Amino acid sequence: MNPLSKRLFDILASFLGLTILFVPFLVVALIIKITSPGPVLFRQKRIGRWGKEFTIIKFRTMRPGAERGGTITTAGDRRITPIGRILRRFKLDEFPQLWNVLIGRMSLVGPRPDMPGYADRLQGADRRILELRPGITGPASLYFRNEEKLLAARANPQDYNDTVVWPAKVALNRAYLENWSFRRDIGYILITVVPVLNKWIRLVSK
Repeated sequence: MNPLSKRLFDILASFLGLTILFVPFLVVALIIKITSPGPVLFRQKRIGRWGKEFTIIKFRTMRPGAERGGTITTAGDRRITPIGRILRRFKLDEFPQLWNVLIGRMSLVGPRPDMPGYADRLQGADRRILELRPGITGPASLYFRNEEKLLAARANPQDYNDTVVWPAKVALNRAYLENWSFRRDIGYILITVVPVLNKWIRLVSK
């Protein structure tokens, strides 16, 4: 992996994205403010590169105080606002993270940033994942694109997340680290933006 070229691409792409999406961001922010009480942006502590905490920002998709109901979200969760369901369906709530990318807390592509506590479970070679800036998208994010539906089908979503989903993401993220290429990063971004290209995952994973 070439950290410098990856970082330069992140800076250019995130700056361009924030510039192009500035007006749509304002429209989404206004809709959130009108349709639901509470702040427009959701801020939460996550674990970033080298295991350091940072504050991730997203468009708020849940009702104020929803965190008290736990950190696992499933399809049909009553805490999600009507406009939040639309934002989450099309991943629009993730776009403010372009700011996290621009200032160097995140990358466009990489492991999704975990809640505090999960990084402590990484052992051996798996801890190398912490060498990466967390990403807005990546192989694990794409593989578990329908994670909320998957968890909703389980009797104990939290347990299934901790024992099945999270370990699978760790394996995918480690493979990403060990087999990184700029071509793959572009492929993951394209698949994220245009989901119909999902069938290309095999191509960008080779």
